[in-house]
Amino acid sequence: MGEISVSSRNLGRLLADSTGTPGRSYQAAFAELAESHQGRPTAEIVALLRRAVDEALLGFTAADLYEQAEAIRTGQRYVLRIRVT
Repeated sequence: MGEISVSSRNLGRLLADSTGTPGRSYQAAFAELAESHQGRPTAEIVALLRRAVDEALLGFTAADLYEQAEAIRTGQRYVLRIRVT
């Protein structure tokens, strides 16, 4: 289970159901990868997650991305705790 702190101004970069934020949220990108990349190599998934994180300007660590990629690869549920600052 991961955890990230996000400014309330930047919450739209993370959540798919927020409004007013241009571009695709990280949540939407994660959901898309979860549907399309189950069973794929972890390194491949990490690279795609890194691109989504960079586009969303979020601060996930390499360990966070690896953990998320493993969940996608294995089809396991991934829980992210969000601390809004």
